[in-house]
Amino acid sequence: MGLGAFPASDPKWLGMLGMHGSFEANNAMHDCDVMVAIGARFDDRVTGRLDAFAPHSKKIHIDIDASSISKNVRVDIGIVGDAGSVLEDMIAAWKSRNLSIDKAAMGDWWRQIEAWRARQSFRYAPDAEYIKPQYAIERLYALTRDKDVYITTEVGQHQMWAAQFFHFDEPNRWMTSGGLGTMGYGLPAALGVQMAHPGALVVDIAGDASVQMTMQEMSTAMQYGLPIKIFILNNEWMGMVRQWQQLLHGERYSHSYSESLPDFVKMAEAFGALGLRAQHPSELDEKLKQMIDYDGPVLFDCRVTKDENCFPMIPSGKAHNEMILADDGRDLGGIIDDAGKRLV
Repeated sequence: MGLGAFPASDPKWLGMLGMHGSFEANNAMHDCDVMVAIGARFDDRVTGRLDAFAPHSKKIHIDIDASSISKNVRVDIGIVGDAGSVLEDMIAAWKSRNLSIDKAAMGDWWRQIEAWRARQSFRYAPDAEYIKPQYAIERLYALTRDKDVYITTEVGQHQMWAAQFFHFDEPNRWMTSGGLGTMGYGLPAALGVQMAHPGALVVDIAGDASVQMTMQEMSTAMQYGLPIKIFILNNEWMGMVRQWQQLLHGERYSHSYSESLPDFVKMAEAFGALGLRAQHPSELDEKLKQMIDYDGPVLFDCRVTKDENCFPMIPSGKAHNEMILADDGRDLGGIIDDAGKRLV
């Protein structure tokens, strides 16, 4: 939820934590000596197995809500207050002590982090014939880097891929419902963001199932002249449901495949908006540029591979240092044990 609070372009940024976070961020959290958590709620998607969460660290938790301190994770120091004010005081106290850095120890730590980073945990197999969802997000990011961009999302695999592959250098540019599972959030959220920032490029990165929850709000976009862009990663599945059915239920897929999706291009046209579709990697950039440049609402049906899983992943019931990477060769059918299944 804090993407953009620290610039993604900075080499010290390790990526997001949690179930689908980066290998380097999760391992650094697991092995750290001191953790300073600012406004974090330590939800289960971030912590993994609670009794194995950063087991050797001293934990400092800053939060404006006293009831959040030690609610999920017991911390060593709890500080109740506004994050900005507390950080100013902490930095002033730190500087007043004139402490020196142990450069040798710091060098060893960064060498370890670079070893984790070298695993390239977000790496995926490219495809010359079909659009990979990760590639679609990468191209969207590359083609909008010079724009004033705000991103909203729906819920599912596309939400995680957006968090992994669209990088934010500024805060408050990433609007998502997080772990609440609010399918349909992204489209009306995009309307609100566009209303507040009329000159900005506002893109809802959506899934084919989630976007249908609030599709009627396209009429709001047309009525009020809000030029939002709905970029649908269409894999004809409720993708995250399908992934969990594969991992937990022996590929017994129930009510997760969408056999009767609407024609999103015709739907856009029915509202009076622009409808676009891309099915091959070679046409993606041209269609994305058309979406970005169009002065009005756009519904973009981006057909992506149907069976792509979202990795890396901390299996349910496991710790941060027990991540599954896409290329580690493990049998997906057995990566979540019975204890982990009971937690889902």
